[in-house]
This record gives sequence, structure tokens and C-alpha cells, in this order.
Amino acid sequence: MNAALSTRGGSQEKMTENGMMSRAKVLTIDTINPTVKKVEYAVRGPIVQRAVELERELSQGMKKPFAEVIKANIGDAHAMGQQPITFFRQVLALCSYPELLSDNTFPEDAKSRACRILQSCGGHSMGAYSASQGIDSVREDVARYIERRDGGVPCDPDDIYLTTGASDGIVTMLKLLVCGEGASRTGVMISIPQYPLYSAALAELGAVQINYYLNEEKCWSLDIPELQRALDEARQYCNPRALCIINPGNPTGQVQSRKCIEDVIQFAAKERLFLMADEVYQDNVYADGCQFHSFKKVLFEMGPEYSDTVELASFHSTSKCYMGECGFRGGYMELINMDDEVKAQLTKLVSVRLCPPVPGQALMDLVVNPPQPGEPSYDNFIKERTATLSALAEKAKLTEQVLNTVQGISCNPVQGAMYSFPRITIPEKAVKEATEKGQQPDMFYCMKMLEETGICLVPGSGFGQKDGTYHFRMTILPPSDKLKILLDKVKEFHQKFTQQYS
Repeated sequence: MNAALSTRGGSQEKMTENGMMSRAKVLTIDTINPTVKKVEYAVRGPIVQRAVELERELSQGMKKPFAEVIKANIGDAHAMGQQPITFFRQVLALCSYPELLSDNTFPEDAKSRACRILQSCGGHSMGAYSASQGIDSVREDVARYIERRDGGVPCDPDDIYLTTGASDGIVTMLKLLVCGEGASRTGVMISIPQYPLYSAALAELGAVQINYYLNEEKCWSLDIPELQRALDEARQYCNPRALCIINPGNPTGQVQSRKCIEDVIQFAAKERLFLMADEVYQDNVYADGCQFHSFKKVLFEMGPEYSDTVELASFHSTSKCYMGECGFRGGYMELINMDDEVKAQLTKLVSVRLCPPVPGQALMDLVVNPPQPGEPSYDNFIKERTATLSALAEKAKLTEQVLNTVQGISCNPVQGAMYSFPRITIPEKAVKEATEKGQQPDMFYCMKMLEETGICLVPGSGFGQKDGTYHFRMTILPPSDKLKILLDKVKEFHQKFTQQYS
């Protein structure tokens, strides 16, 4: 019996050899939401997928020119060997299994902190839902932390929304901002290079991505004339409504000066832009002369002309800094000068997802309210925190120094965050071969490095870069001994690659 096609209810059906009707799939690559197909996320892209395959092949005994895959593609501190803060894990263990509160091996301040958190949870259990905006006592602790950080600038707990990592808050705010069609479609200004969350979220939401370029020659500085250029050009085809800043920078590792932040706030005020300040690396500042300045603090120091009018959302997370607790998905956002009716809509929007993970909320509480002087856990907490940040500072300096010894690699100082974003020279012969294979030249370079050395980096094209320039992003998170091996392998590979294609 020949297979036959029929149409029923607008869908195609096919008669199989045994006389059964086989319906075409409802969801195919041609019928999914088209914005999803535009989403790209280089940090977990093809390079990483191949790295996972190589790890599997090594475990199966396949011979490779390397003994292990070293992943330096993502800021996942604990996966890279960073140790968790003891106090945080003690309190979370007690909250997860309250029977341990009778165990004398836990310090009293950890027990009292666990009891306080549990008392704020429904049924005194972290397994209960919380309020959609987050646990009240945690939001109060976040507000007090922000006030301390910003030298007494007031913070209202009602302006704090606990989130599933900073990413959740960022995407939620973009959802509120995006509207319009055609030339009235919302445009969002993002830095190039950028963290791919932003481009991915904008693609998914169907918003217009407005690129402004950081100045690599001036240590990835942010220049107001470049912001103005990008904005003026974008107004010809969309409605720019928001400006996103990452400080300290990802992937570029720069730390913005107070003067720069002040200039950005003035620019946002003049051009009526909603400011989004991604500040998840605020404890990760290493370079001499650099200091973290929160956008909120600078905004209020500029006086009521700005502090009463400029709309600002700032974001923080438990995933970075000295904590590195990525898997708990804890975070918060603070909203400044948001319209009350819009805030009500935001509360409605977050309530649809019920609440952020309660263990992540508990961890956020510990981050903003750590052990205090005189408490049993204080000395060890300070020791662990200092050791982690000091090690990161040393690795930031080491990365810059080693990469700058390689002819054809140029690396700006890693002032903060957890990454370097060096520029690489790729010979024309290699560019041509990459083009013939349908690959970006820096993707070709990074994939070849992975196959020959086991080093997993992310090509700069996944973050955005000026035409004709090539980069890669690598984390500084691996343990010092492994980081030295990684850097030596990068150096050796680049020299070999350059000779091969010269």
C-alpha cells in the first residue's frame, strides 16, 4: 500500500505502510517561536559541548594529546576548585536538616542564624514557598547591607526583590521595558563586549539590541561620546529606553571610576533612559587605585536633581565575589524611582513564578549579614574570605603578566571580576581557512586549541567585538597550579598556531 498524504484541521497527516495515520509533529523547527532560534549563549556553546565530548572520550580511554580538559569558559568558582565559606554551608545545613541544631559540632552563631531564617519560613521549613518578592526578614537584611555599603544612603526593603540569581532579575526588568512595534520597538543599550545573557534575553523578547563599544585602548573604558553615537543612530530605527552597565566588567574585567559612573547617570538623565546596573562582581576588585562604587551611592551623592528622578535597577548575586555559590541561584535587585503602578505590575509578574528558591534566599541573607566581630565564626569567616579574594587578585595579575609575554596576544589589566579578555592576532591564512569552514576566526582558533591542548576558552565573537579584532575570554578561577599550566599551554599553542599559519 502506497503512503498517502491527507490534510485535516490544517495539519498534514501521512498514511504509513501498515495503514496507520502518522501525524506531523505540532512543534518543529519551522513552527517554534522564531525569537528562540535567534538566542545564542556562547558561554555554553559549541566549544563547551565539544569539551564535554572530549572528557567523555578521555574517560573511555581514547588517546588525546592531553590528559585532561581544563574548562576556563565560565565563572563557576566551585567547579574550578574554590572552596565554599564554612559558615554559609553550616547554616544552610542546619536550615535543611534542623535536627542538627542539637549537634554540638556547630557553632552557636550558625545555630542562631539558622533558627532566625527558619522562623521566617512557612512552617519553619525551607521547603515552603515564600512571599513572591522574597522572605521579609531577608529583604530587610539586604536593605541594611546596602545602607552600610553606601555610607548610610537609605534603602527601603519594599524596593528589594529577591531573585533566582541576578540573571532572573535582569530578564524580568527587560520584560517590563520591552514594548512597541517597528520603529517604536524598545531598544536596549548594551556594552560590546557584553555578557551574552543580555543579547540572548533581548533576542528572546524581540527587543532591539543597541551596541556601544568599550574602549580597549583605554583599558575597556566607557566613553560618553560613544554612548551618544550609539543612541543617536539607534533612534532612527527604534525607541531606546534602557542602558545596561556591567561593573566590574564581564568579560572585560574593568572597574569603572566614580567620575565615569557620574557621567553615565547624567547621560541617562538627559536622554531619559532607564539604568540597569549589573554589580554582581562588586567584591572582586584587585587593581591598585581601583574601587567599587555602586550606582545607587553615586546617584544619591549627585543630589535630588538625579536621585529623585533617574530610574535605576541594580543587581547582585550569591554566585560571584568570594562566595561563588552559583548553584544556589540566590540574588536580589533594588529598584529606585520606579512608578508605583509599574511596581505593582512587577510584583504580579514575579508572583506567577511563585518565589525564588528559598535556599538561595537564605544564602543571600548570609552574604549580606555575615558573622560579626565577637561571634564564634567571625575569625574563620574573615580568614576564608580574605584568602579567596587574595588568591583571585594574584591570579588576575598572573594572567595579565603571562599573556602579555606572548607575541600576538595583548591583555589589559584584570582590574576586577573573574575574567580576562585578551586580543589575539590571527594570521590571514587562518582567517581564510576559518571563513571557508563557515566559522568565525576566533571560534576556529579556540576550537583548535581545545582539540590540541584540552583548554576550553570562549571566542570573543560570542561576546561581541569590533570588526577585524579577535579575542577570547578565560576565567582566572582555576587553582594557581592549574592556571599556570593553562597559561603555559595557551602560550605554547599560540606560538605554534602562528607558525603553522604564517
